[in-house]
Amino acid sequence: MTERPEFEFVTAAACRDARVDNCPEVATNVPGIVALRDSKRPDSIVTMTAADWATLTDAVKAGEFDLSA
Repeated sequence: MTERPEFEFVTAAACRDARVDNCPEVATNVPGIVALRDSKRPDSIVTMTAADWATLTDAVKAGEFDLSA
């Protein structure tokens, strides 16, 4: 089994409010890898390449995952 890199997760400023208790966390400290996790499930980590992260964030910004539509 390969050892998992030590990710340094951060949250968006809006998630740092004590009233918000469930936020996505992102780590970009390992070169070439972006890691995501749910603050309520910190042991479940999804990783992707930096290029895949850029594709995902572009799609989110473009509204492709807008659940209110």
